[in-house]
Parts: sequence; structure tokens; C-alpha cells
Amino acid sequence: MNRREFLKLTGMAGVGAMLPWEVQTLAAAVPPDMVIAQGALPRNVTQAAIEAMGGMKRFIAQGDIVVVKPNIGWDRGPEYAANTNPEVVATLVMLCLEAGARRVKVFDNPVNDARRCYVQSGIADAARRAGAEVSFTDDRKFKDMAINGDELRNWPLYTDIFEADKVINVPIAKTHGLTRLTLGIKNWMGIMGGRRGRIHFGIDRKLVDVARVIKPTLTVLDAVRILTAGGPQGGDLRDVKKLDTVAVGIDPVSIDAFGATLFGLTGHDIGHVKLAQTAGLGTMDFQKLKINRIKL
Repeated sequence: MNRREFLKLTGMAGVGAMLPWEVQTLAAAVPPDMVIAQGALPRNVTQAAIEAMGGMKRFIAQGDIVVVKPNIGWDRGPEYAANTNPEVVATLVMLCLEAGARRVKVFDNPVNDARRCYVQSGIADAARRAGAEVSFTDDRKFKDMAINGDELRNWPLYTDIFEADKVINVPIAKTHGLTRLTLGIKNWMGIMGGRRGRIHFGIDRKLVDVARVIKPTLTVLDAVRILTAGGPQGGDLRDVKKLDTVAVGIDPVSIDAFGATLFGLTGHDIGHVKLAQTAGLGTMDFQKLKINRIKL
């Protein structure tokens, strides 16, 4: 009996037409939903995590305009874990360009003076050397956009995010006085214009409202160093814990839920993460996803 006769006899079709050994091979070839990589060098860890996700070409097409959105909110050096690690950002820029991206843009709307934040964080120099277009946000590019959320009906958001072909969210994992932690969803505050202080009342629901209108291609959580107290600005090296970890995923809620575990918490402990799951933006139950853990 040949393969065709076997399939006809058993009535298999489509994926069901695969023989048992073919199904196993297919399962092994399916990329994971999340990769958690650990190692001494941020560049190597980031690259290994992306490769384990199936490589950047899985996400970036030839000619794409890509936004890599880090946290550059504070006038702090990388050792203070207040901003995204510059090597993580630079590596993502490099990988996007190698995958065929036409342009890669890096920007944020900092809390402290933007000129100092971009330099002190090390991100501006590292990203430019990797080939990115690094710019300060331009007030003229904040456009009032319909959100139609539970709390926010509209808000000025940065248009470059919505005009890009792909968006990679690159937050750092750290504590926050209002939201307990700031991870991926909270990092979208960096594309908000206007008087951002107005969202502090009911901030969890408002963050989820903003997250409803942004569809990141990937979330890359920088946990090379995490800020365990004094966030989001930090300033005391005793509050910094070195984990040498980068987590990459497609589901932004699952990445934030994983990030919470780095602080001995769960997604249920973070108001906006729990609300994001309720809003259908992803799942907090990341343990049920296909996860690849790498140690370099």
C-alpha cells in the first residue's frame, strides 16, 4: 500500500492527512509563542531569542518601515535600569535591517528632557550605529485619534506608530508607583501626547484603552537589569537586580504576565494586565503557550 492508498483508506485530509511521523515533524518546526533567553551579553541574548522565535524574517518583510519603541523616559545611564538596555535596542535594529527593513525608526516621548535622556540612556548612539533613524518626537505628529475605550474616547497619539508597517515594543521591566510595574502595555505611554498626567486617575483602564488601538508585531521585554524599587525613575543602584534575561513574544499580555513573575508577582497582581486579558488583548496564562527557554 502506498501513501496515497493509505490516506484514501483512512479518509485523512488536510493536516489530518499527515502520517504520525509527519505530524511530529510539523510540531517540532512550529515556532514558539514565547522565548525566554538568558546569558551574559545582551546582544547575544537578544539575537538568540529572535532566532528561536523563527528569525526576524518571520516578522519583517523586505521594504518594511519598522518602529522599534524602547523606554527612553529618564535621564539615567543603563546601569540604573530606568530605560531599555541600549544593546537590546541596537540588536533589534540590526536584525530588522538584515531582514530587509527599508527604515527602522527609534523614538520615545520622555518625561525628563529628551536630549539628555537620549544621550544618557545610551540608546541614541547605539541605535544610530546599528542603522536606525533616531529622532525626538515632533509635536506636529501627535494627532487626536479615536480610541472609543472604556475611559478614553480619543487622545493625541504619535502617527509614526500607525504609519509603520511593523512595530516592535521594547520595554524594560521595572517597578512603578502608580501601576506597581511598568512593562510592555505601560510602555505605550511613550506614544501619547497631550497632558499625560490626566490619565493617572483610572490609569489601568486608560492604558488598556490605548493598547486596544496598537498592534505590536513583537514585544521584547528587557530584563537584563530590572528595577525592583524606586521606579519608574530609579537612581539607587541597590534597587537594580541583574537577570541577564530577554523575553520575546507575540502576545503582549503574556509577556507582561511573565514579566510580573520576575518580581514575585503574577499578571493578576497588575491591574492593566488583568484588564487587558479581559479586553481580549491576550492571555495571562503564558505557561500554557509554547515556550522555548534558552541559556547561553
